[in-house]
Amino acid sequence: MSYLEPLFWLALLKIIWINVLLSGDNAVVIAMACRSLPDRMRRTGMVLGAAVAVGMRIVFTAIIAVLLGLPWLRVIGALALMYIAVDLVVPEAEGEEGGVTAHDSLWRAVGTIAVADLVMSLDNVVAIAAVADGNWVLIIIGLVISIPMIIAGAALIMNLLSRFPFLVWAGAGLLGWVAGEMFLSDIKVVEFLGEASVHSLEYVAAAAGAALVLLIGWTMTRLRRPSQPHA
Repeated sequence: MSYLEPLFWLALLKIIWINVLLSGDNAVVIAMACRSLPDRMRRTGMVLGAAVAVGMRIVFTAIIAVLLGLPWLRVIGALALMYIAVDLVVPEAEGEEGGVTAHDSLWRAVGTIAVADLVMSLDNVVAIAAVADGNWVLIIIGLVISIPMIIAGAALIMNLLSRFPFLVWAGAGLLGWVAGEMFLSDIKVVEFLGEASVHSLEYVAAAAGAALVLLIGWTMTRLRRPSQPHA
């Protein structure tokens, strides 16, 4: 497919649109991971996070056939995503935060974004690879163009998180929802339950994932909260 052909540009528009539709989760992760950074470092964190997200998708597209064929991959990914969701809402234990420098905090945020995108991009790259039909020029151009879209979405969400802190919990619930869906779609889980049962349990598993993240996050927050001295 040559870049001079109309089909090339049509496929590129499709890839960009797919990224617009499927980048919401990535924007949520970037916003939540960067919300505690100093103001001067937030933009850097968002740019690096978006670049990492796009880089992960490029790498994933190269090995997607192998990855999707591995049993238990989505189960492991779902558990990792739930851990990240809980970690984003549970406050640091008292005394831990003071020893973390701004530089460490930035790279910790970028690392969180990288791991989250690693386990969340499977479905995204399947759609992109299908549209591109093996054309790497299309894949790379489409994903690079998506960087400002992800950054803009993350900036908007982060602004909302700073104004409405309860939305942090909503974001964690969303990641738990995605984790529940991912768990149920694993090859081994589908083999065990059957495709019909998996389809009927899709929303139940997603809701259970969201509820589990919120419950664990709430419990750990309560446990880490210092006890109030009695009068």
